[in-house]
Amino acid sequence: MSLTKWGGLPGMLPAIGVILGLAAIGARARAQPTLVFAGYGGSSETAFRERILPPFEQAHDVRIDYVAGTSATNLARLQAQRARPEVDVALLDDGPMQQAIGLGLCDALPTAPVLDELYPLASAGGAGRAVGIGIVATGLAYNTETFRKLNRPPPQSWAELGDPALKGQVLVPSLSNSYGLHALLALARTEGGDARDIEPGFRFMSDAVAPGVLSFETSSAKISELFQTGEAALAVWGSGRTQALANTGFPVAFATPKEGAVALVSMACQIAGSDVAELSRQLILYLLSPEVQAALAEQAGWGPVNRQVTLAPAVAGRVVYGPEAIDRLIRVDWAEVNAARPDWTRRWAREIER
Repeated sequence: MSLTKWGGLPGMLPAIGVILGLAAIGARARAQPTLVFAGYGGSSETAFRERILPPFEQAHDVRIDYVAGTSATNLARLQAQRARPEVDVALLDDGPMQQAIGLGLCDALPTAPVLDELYPLASAGGAGRAVGIGIVATGLAYNTETFRKLNRPPPQSWAELGDPALKGQVLVPSLSNSYGLHALLALARTEGGDARDIEPGFRFMSDAVAPGVLSFETSSAKISELFQTGEAALAVWGSGRTQALANTGFPVAFATPKEGAVALVSMACQIAGSDVAELSRQLILYLLSPEVQAALAEQAGWGPVNRQVTLAPAVAGRVVYGPEAIDRLIRVDWAEVNAARPDWTRRWAREIER
């Protein structure tokens, strides 16, 4: 076909320019990498999708696909994909994260100055392959309006999970969930045992708590729903989740039992075999920066792991903040607990959620 038919070469230049421009845009779109981030659902997912991840996506020209699930679900996903991993960065509770490390699912962390700014709890059990990015306390969440109507003070003890006056209004997550495991350990301590002598915990859970449990729900979204429908009055839950629900205006508050609240550290690791390894490492370091740590405290209710973070008083009062608050938390020896967990899980199925 002759150029004359099309008005000659000069007439074609604008069209050629448009075609080349579209081709360049298409090439850039194809070249943009994708990073898959596996994390929690519910209010945490909202905070990451809307506030935490977009600035990183823009700064690094990367698309982040967020995969929501409980720690147990995401750990199972990582195991199923280990030959051909689809997830690049995983965020798990500290107990499941130590299992992931033991299974060889996590790559070594990079060296970076920000790692020297962290509280020791952030790296405890990480074996140089995972790092905490937020700290919450596991304790008792309660409907303040229901407690007011019952003329009850805020919960004082883990033992109140077995109070007959609250029968049918108590939530205890299953043992597959960190909150449920923390409850078992806390009740064992309350009844004179510990992780090495778990019998008092199982006995109290079976005899006093389980008969009055409304649900052994593990989904925080469902727990929120059961509070909002008025079915739940008391639950074993995290301080961050409780604060997120309170932020909506619902009458719920977090209580630290007199026997102590349990430390729960949200830990991140780069998955071995990731095809965007450098971006994955950069994302983890980004999550540890003071700016992101402050945003996580405000948006998700997570206590900062970075010592350099300064929070506004209104936020500081709602999260685990500072060395004194961290030191008051009950620590879990996950090496010891994870070794016993399979036996406890089988026993829980027989005796508690039967």
